[in-house]
Amino acid sequence: MVKNADIIVIGSGVIGSSVAYNLTKKGAKVTLIEGGTLGCGSSCACDGFVIMQSKSPGPHLTMALASEILYRTLPEELDWDIGYRHCGGMIVIERPEELEAMKIFMSKQQSLGLDVQLLTGDEARKIEPALAPHIVGATISSRDAQVNPMYLVNGYLHAAKRKGLTICKNMPVTDITTEGGKVTGVIAGGEKFSSGAVVYCGGVQTPKLMSKLGVDIPIKPRRGQLVITEPVDPLIHHVMLCARYIAAKYHPELLEGAQDDALRLGVGMALEQTSEGGLLIGSTREFVGFDKRVTEIGFRTVTSHAARIVPALKKIRAIRTFAGLRPYTPDGKAFMGAVPGFSGLYLAAGHEGDGIAYSPITGKSMAELIIDGKSEADLTPFAVDRKI
Repeated sequence: MVKNADIIVIGSGVIGSSVAYNLTKKGAKVTLIEGGTLGCGSSCACDGFVIMQSKSPGPHLTMALASEILYRTLPEELDWDIGYRHCGGMIVIERPEELEAMKIFMSKQQSLGLDVQLLTGDEARKIEPALAPHIVGATISSRDAQVNPMYLVNGYLHAAKRKGLTICKNMPVTDITTEGGKVTGVIAGGEKFSSGAVVYCGGVQTPKLMSKLGVDIPIKPRRGQLVITEPVDPLIHHVMLCARYIAAKYHPELLEGAQDDALRLGVGMALEQTSEGGLLIGSTREFVGFDKRVTEIGFRTVTSHAARIVPALKKIRAIRTFAGLRPYTPDGKAFMGAVPGFSGLYLAAGHEGDGIAYSPITGKSMAELIIDGKSEADLTPFAVDRKI
């Protein structure tokens, strides 16, 4: 028997669940199809940063700022604890040459409305006493926050179910069916689903399914290895990145052929403390295909780099390691919009490390585009057929 839906959403991570929720919020009959368990992709293996300071000035930051405003009321809207904490964020600067680069980066962000300020090393240590003596400065913003990614997924899905969402788990989508250039549905787990609109939110799996339709989507998996520590008393009060994280994110070509392990693995510190007291330490940025294994060199390099910046970490025990695959795109921008040549087919994928921060605005914008024909946010820079 063929199952029918107004709209099918493929993928249940923070992007797919947000899209599904926002579509049901607009009254659509939505079926969400997940190939594994809910949130089993990148969303279950990442940090919870809702951080503005890491966003490149331009479309990245503009979208993130719009998303941050939505986050402020999202727990109440979903009627769900998503682990949201408006804690503020800090990017730590270790070297004088990084200081000059961050000044330029920061000034461009300020021009777009981000509340971000530059601190001296001493000023940063007054706010975060755990920072090492060699830190030469930091940028700080009150608009940075954190959430629990899996709480967020569950919040969207529970709210969407109250509005009629149907969820199908452990049903891998093997084909998107079309007729005369129009989407007619999908085949998942050997079953047929009929729909005139399909939204694919499959992250690193996107190229495989899209290629069956002759659509080339240049998304590559990029491994991030992370570490969880035992619970400890409050050690840091903000979510933290280091300036090298920015370089690793936007300029991976600079890391190719590096002899230093930290540079070669694209390590840039990401550090947050959960409400339970555990510290999440990340992360690498490695192109190793679909290999999600944690490596000894990755663990050692991530922890030693973070401990150089926050020395107290040397005395805290690691209790768990894990790795996730981030959907990397060559120009650093996600794909959000209609897929040219296929009426009723939409894509929301390729957010890499920005999926958490972009989740609310992506869901809202895609729902507006699909239901209303246009979105309030400008999705042109994220067009599926843009030149890269």
